[in-house]
Amino acid sequence: MSAVRGSRAVPRGPSARAVVAGSAGNFVEWYEFGVYGFLATVLAERFFAPAGGGAAGALVRTYASFALAFFFRPLGAVVFGRLGDRLGRRPVLIGVVALMSGATALIGALPAYDTVGALAPWLLTLLRVVQGLAAGGEFGGAVSLLTELAPPGRRGLYGAWQSLTVALGLLGGAAVTAATATALTDAQLTSWGWRLPFLLALPLGLTALWLRTGLPEPRPFTAHGWGREDAAASLAPAVGVAPRRVGPRSRVAEGAAGAAGAARIGWGAVGVAVGCVSGWAAAGYTFLVVLPSYLQLALHADVRHALAAAVPANAGFAAAILPAGLLSDRVGRRPVLLAGSLLVMATALPLLGLLRDPGASVAVRASALAGAGAIVGLMAGPGPALLAEMFPARVRWTGLGLAYALSNALFAGCAGLIITEAVRRTGNPDVPAYYVTAVCAVSALALLRRPVGRKS
Repeated sequence: MSAVRGSRAVPRGPSARAVVAGSAGNFVEWYEFGVYGFLATVLAERFFAPAGGGAAGALVRTYASFALAFFFRPLGAVVFGRLGDRLGRRPVLIGVVALMSGATALIGALPAYDTVGALAPWLLTLLRVVQGLAAGGEFGGAVSLLTELAPPGRRGLYGAWQSLTVALGLLGGAAVTAATATALTDAQLTSWGWRLPFLLALPLGLTALWLRTGLPEPRPFTAHGWGREDAAASLAPAVGVAPRRVGPRSRVAEGAAGAAGAARIGWGAVGVAVGCVSGWAAAGYTFLVVLPSYLQLALHADVRHALAAAVPANAGFAAAILPAGLLSDRVGRRPVLLAGSLLVMATALPLLGLLRDPGASVAVRASALAGAGAIVGLMAGPGPALLAEMFPARVRWTGLGLAYALSNALFAGCAGLIITEAVRRTGNPDVPAYYVTAVCAVSALALLRRPVGRKS
C-alpha cells in the first residue's frame, strides 16, 4: 500500500476489484434511497393516503417514514463501526450489504394498505429502520477501507469513489424509476409497477456480496494489533485537525464497545465534522432526491417529467465527484468544500426561478439541473476523505460513520419532510432554496472556524 522507508518504490493503490467491492454496498444503499424518494408520491398513495389528510398529508407521512430511517443511522454507525474497528473491515462490510439489500427487496414484496390495512405503513417503516441501521454502518466502513488502502496523496481521489457510487446509485434509481414509469400506465405503476425497482436490489446486493468476499483487509488488520500507521498524522493537514498520539493504554481504553466507545472518539471532532458536511447532506438530498416530489407538489409537474428532472441533476453530480476529490488532494479538502457551499448559496434561488419559468427550454432547465448537481459533487468529492482524516484508524469507522450519519439524519433525512410541510403550509415555492442556503451557511461557518486541535 505504501512505499518502503528508504526505498524509491512507488506506492500502490487498491486493485480495481477492491475499489468496486468497497463501493458496491453504497451503490445499493443509495439506489434504494433514491427509488424511495422518486416514488414517494406513489408510496404515499399505496401506504399512507388511506389514513386521511389528502395527498399532501400522505406525502408528509411518507417522508416522515423516510426521515425516521436516518435517525437509526447513528445507531448503526456505532454498532457496526465498533464491530468493524475491532474485527476488521471485510466481514462487517459483507454483513451490512446483505442486510441492506435484503430489506430493500422486502419493501418490493410488502402488501399495501388495501391488503393489510394499517399494518402496511408500519411494516414499511420497520424495513426503513433496518435499512437505516445498515446504511449507518456501510458508509463509515467503505470510506475507511478505501482511504486506508489508498496510496499517500490520493486519499481524496479514492474516498471520492464512495461519493461516486452515491451518484451512480441515485442515477441508477432515477433511471430505473423513470423507465418503469414510462413503460407502464399510471394505473399499472401505482398498482404493482412501483415494486420492480425495489426488487431489483436483490440481484444488485448479491453481486455486491460476491465482490466483497474477495476484499483485502487494510494493513492494521493484517498484523497483530494496531501498527504504527494507525495514527492519522499524514492525513491531518488537509483537514486542519491535528492528530493525537495514542499510547498503548489509550488503545486499550478505546477498545471498549458500544456507545461508550464512541464517546471516546471526541464529540468535538464529531460536531465539527457534522457541521463541515451538513451543506453536502442538505443540498444533495434537496437537489438530487426530493426534487421530483417537489416539482409534482409545488409546480404540478407530471410524474414522468418530474422523474426525468432527476437524471441531469444526478449526471452532473456524478461527473464532478472524482475531479473534486482529485482537486482536494492538491489544494486541501476545506477550500473545495467551502467553494461548493458558497456556490449553493448563490445559485439555489435562481435555479428554482428558472425551473418555474414557462419560457425556459428543456435544454436550459436540464443544463441548470446538471450544474446544480455538479455543485453538490464539488462537496461530495472531498467529503469522505475529510471525514476519514479526522479520526485515527482504530476508531475511524465509528467516528466518521457517526458524523456522516448524524449530518444525514439532521440535514438530509429531514429535508423532504421539512420542505414538503413548509411548502404545504406557506405555499411558497422557494422553500427548498431557503433551506439549502441556511444549511450551507452553517457548513461554511464550520469550515471557516478554528479547527479542533489546531492553534492556527
